[in-house]
Amino acid sequence: MSTLKLDLENYKELLQEYIRTQDEQALYQAEQFSKQSLQQNISPDEIINVHIQSLEEIYPDMPEDIQVSLNFLLETMISYGLAYQEYQSLREKQLELKSELSVAANMQDTLLSTEKPELEEVEIGAVSFPARQMNGDYHHFVQDKEGSLGVSIADVIGKGVPAALCMSMIKYSMESFPETRMDPGVILGSLNRVVEQNVDSSMFVTMFYGLYNLNEHTFYYASAGHEPGYFYHKATDSFEEIDASGLVLGVSSETTYHEFQRKIEIGDMIILLTDGVTECRQGDRFIEPDEVLHIVKKFTHLPAQEIVEQVYKHFERLQDFQLRDDFTLIILRRNV
Repeated sequence: MSTLKLDLENYKELLQEYIRTQDEQALYQAEQFSKQSLQQNISPDEIINVHIQSLEEIYPDMPEDIQVSLNFLLETMISYGLAYQEYQSLREKQLELKSELSVAANMQDTLLSTEKPELEEVEIGAVSFPARQMNGDYHHFVQDKEGSLGVSIADVIGKGVPAALCMSMIKYSMESFPETRMDPGVILGSLNRVVEQNVDSSMFVTMFYGLYNLNEHTFYYASAGHEPGYFYHKATDSFEEIDASGLVLGVSSETTYHEFQRKIEIGDMIILLTDGVTECRQGDRFIEPDEVLHIVKKFTHLPAQEIVEQVYKHFERLQDFQLRDDFTLIILRRNV
């Protein structure tokens, strides 16, 4: 309290000096008073109260209307001070949560990291970018002992930390499978039971799993309600939608997944993606799938990795560098 009284005397002297001279030096000293008040956690309404007390001493005959208006200002600043304290508390909590999410995002990058194989037979391009800190998309590559390349791409219906935890569970479930060749339909069936038993009923997972036989150049695949991908036929310079139906993971443990296959010729491409690619928006307009394929075709002369990077950059610019959804795009192209 003694500090506050001392500040009151100082403030009154500063105010008198400024009223008399309107000198910049007095304003500078007032700034120092404000800084000292902030360091002592003095609220805005306390400063207003100091100002009113100073005026009352300087002008003992101050009109009643002026006094009432100053009391009104004081009550207003009391409400402001309480609201500001609440804002500061929420801001501190927000910064703390942001820091924790940053740690979680880095951990997710580590947990869900996958190494893109370098193969002579098949060229691979892959990009995955989250719309926010946590990525609800997942992709993974694995080679089995039978000389086949497994590729998975998935999207959790739901975002944030729960989605990231779900994806981590799926990855480690897949890594627990035998290293010998497992057909896509079998893998999705096994993962479906894992999701159904361990994930909240409000959360579902779409997933596409493909197995590329590097000896026969045959692509075996199955889908669990995932966004349709595309085959690109080099000979006709045309695209064909990958037709593979299947129920999303986690609905029923009894669900089975039908497996399809397709022969891949030299120069052909397999294009896998999440709905963050096909549901890009320009303003209020959703991008049509044909527009996505048009951009892919524009860059087919480039290596597979450069294709996916250029496609991503195109749609990133189209959305003013603000992704509406997680963006994952994979391209496999047969070289020999």
